[in-house]
Amino acid sequence: MKNRQIAAIQVSVCGALTKVSDYLKTYNWENQTCGKFCLYPIDDVLPLTTEKSPLPPSKKCGYQSCHPVKEGYINVHIVPHTHDDVGWLKTVDQYYYGSKSTIQMAGVQYILDSVVDALRKDKNRRHTLTSTIDIQLHLLIFLNITLIYIHFRFIYVETAFFWKWWIKQHDTVKAHVRRFVNNGQLEFISGGWSMNDEAVTHYQSIIDQLTWGLRKLNDSFGECGRPKMGWQIDPFGHSKEMASIFAQLGFDGVLLGRIDYQEKTFRLNTKSAEMVWRGSKELGSKSDIFTGVMFNTYSPPSGFCFDVLCTDEPIIDDRKSADYNVDKRVDDFFGYVKNMTKVYATNNVIVTMGEDFNYQDADVWFKNLDKLI
Repeated sequence: MKNRQIAAIQVSVCGALTKVSDYLKTYNWENQTCGKFCLYPIDDVLPLTTEKSPLPPSKKCGYQSCHPVKEGYINVHIVPHTHDDVGWLKTVDQYYYGSKSTIQMAGVQYILDSVVDALRKDKNRRHTLTSTIDIQLHLLIFLNITLIYIHFRFIYVETAFFWKWWIKQHDTVKAHVRRFVNNGQLEFISGGWSMNDEAVTHYQSIIDQLTWGLRKLNDSFGECGRPKMGWQIDPFGHSKEMASIFAQLGFDGVLLGRIDYQEKTFRLNTKSAEMVWRGSKELGSKSDIFTGVMFNTYSPPSGFCFDVLCTDEPIIDDRKSADYNVDKRVDDFFGYVKNMTKVYATNNVIVTMGEDFNYQDADVWFKNLDKLI
């Protein structure tokens, strides 16, 4: 990694699609064997394109809002996000309203309020919803890793919570949110009513809940509300049927958080955590979908959780303070990125910045990410 250059850029859909094309161009497909996930020659994979239906001039969402990657650099895609279980330790209403705090400090209405308020404050911030936010920042940092350029997005996933919040909003707030979606500040990922389990659910139930969530997004936001990526970060295990469904939905890829620890170790050690997964032998290439296994499940790097629910130290950038820590925090972050680049085959890596029910006070996250950058 000596003198290796890093360019940290946009996140989520933009970054994932970049990983797809980058992976297909660079990976050696010869002599691969088929385990739980199958690799196939590039000729068997459906052509990938970023060309979508033309949008009105006022709209610049999806891939049209992406910034180009930098060739010859490591592109670090920083993804601020929140993972909001649609029922787990508390009921859906308890999670939404933030009640029963002795069980878990989690109130989804405050997350959405806080994120939307942050977007209104700063037009350069962009939010992506499986949940999504997008912040654009620039900085040059010269270390052994020489260059960083950053473009953030915050993603949102669970339409059940978003819809519960959306129908309670004033028309003025809805107009703001529609503008965020149309200009690429706000983006939805996966888009189902929930992030469904893959082990014990029937495929028809999966299709039904995806249909319901995606219909709500389409009715509210049109083409700009249509997700292009699957985001299965918390299910414990993954099925080929889910991969097939995502492919048939027209998704360009899916990102996974949890796989068997032995398989994850093997894939990271062999740089095979990114692959094209064929979900159905019968459907053939129609069921192929780019699939990536994330480095740290869906958590931030150790020491970099800046949420009100976390206890990590904030970034202190006042050089007159005895607690000034910017140099150490930057070194720690670059060390984390260096470790990531050792286990992925492409020049695009994803760093997730969020956890369960994070961003109830979005400014705490954003202020520290701004300083880190």
